[in-house]
Amino acid sequence: MKTDILIIGGGAAGMMCAVQSAWAGHEVIVLEHEKKPCQKLNITGKGRCNVTNNCDVRTVIANTPRGGKFLYSALSRFTPEDTMAFFESLGIELKTERGNRVFPVSDKAFDISGALINAAKEAGVRIVRDEARSLIIEGGAVRGVYGREGEYLAQRVVVACGGLSYPKTGSTGGGYKLARQAGHTVTECVGSLVPVEMYGSECREAMGLSLKNCGLTVRDNVSEKTVFSDMGEMLFTHFGMSGPLVLSASAHLHDIEKGRYTFTIDFKPALDEKKLGERILRDFSEIPNRDFDNSLGRLLPASIIPVIVKRSGISPAKKVNQITREERLRLIACIKGFTLEVRGLRPVEEAIITRGGVATDELSPKTLESKLVSGLHFIGEVIDADAYTGGFNLQIAWATAYAAATSFT
Repeated sequence: MKTDILIIGGGAAGMMCAVQSAWAGHEVIVLEHEKKPCQKLNITGKGRCNVTNNCDVRTVIANTPRGGKFLYSALSRFTPEDTMAFFESLGIELKTERGNRVFPVSDKAFDISGALINAAKEAGVRIVRDEARSLIIEGGAVRGVYGREGEYLAQRVVVACGGLSYPKTGSTGGGYKLARQAGHTVTECVGSLVPVEMYGSECREAMGLSLKNCGLTVRDNVSEKTVFSDMGEMLFTHFGMSGPLVLSASAHLHDIEKGRYTFTIDFKPALDEKKLGERILRDFSEIPNRDFDNSLGRLLPASIIPVIVKRSGISPAKKVNQITREERLRLIACIKGFTLEVRGLRPVEEAIITRGGVATDELSPKTLESKLVSGLHFIGEVIDADAYTGGFNLQIAWATAYAAATSFT
């Protein structure tokens, strides 16, 4: 089978590249080993699909801790505004929510994937169910790939296989094998935007507790620096912590060893220590004869109260009118600075994205073409570039796909 452009992987980046390439007049084949394309796209944003972030390029790069500088060219030529215009041109109504996150008005990721797939088919893209086994490389240039079902010859080959996260959706790391075959360096691949495991039993005791407005600060005790600080949502689990705030924080954790990283949670970020102290005194004055462990229901969620009581060191049975100033200060310290020690990250299979991939210094930032093999391009999550939550990673997928597609002659 012959074609102009052969795209390996029918995910977000692959399908965007297919549409843009076909619109430019090229014959395109997408090889996808799953039954349907865009499987991972359908579960992003909890099934709502956070399409992009309604911000400027500088903000996208500021939210891309690895590979931001490399991506400047691609992001500048296909901005978040361009992404929104693209999907709106396909008939998808979009809305901007908190944190400038962009979603379809329908709140259905299937509308985004369906629009991409329909646009590709209408443009003449052939979607073939097969798995690329190896590249065909002759004279320093790619000529196609060998698949399970046969040989596919092409003038250009685009590797858009994704990373290792969510393998059930088809992201099984196949792109890294192809990259290594072409002589590329593949940096260590681990989970990013992934739940975090903690030492101790306190998270398990509060399992299921979801906090909507809390503060989180992460300290690297080796460098003695704060590596992350923000406010948002988090979730206590049987192994540690999850939720948007924790997932973003995980992008800053590396070479984890016992004692290296400390999470500090502020359960009441809107109150400083003085105001929190006044609030506690006021609450206690209204229930002076109540036991301490039954006195915090108006201040804290029920499931975290036993943990806070234990951490404070105040006797659970002590009447609140007998609690001393020193004990109140300890309670305030627990609520404003609840510390947990990081054990490690959850497996990459549970991560939203993969940290690591094809080394960017071996790719052209303008075209995403390999500097080692002519006609071979790498786009999306398979490259060593990743961002925080908020639509930034999908923006990287769209932008790199467009950069590759518009480079084809």
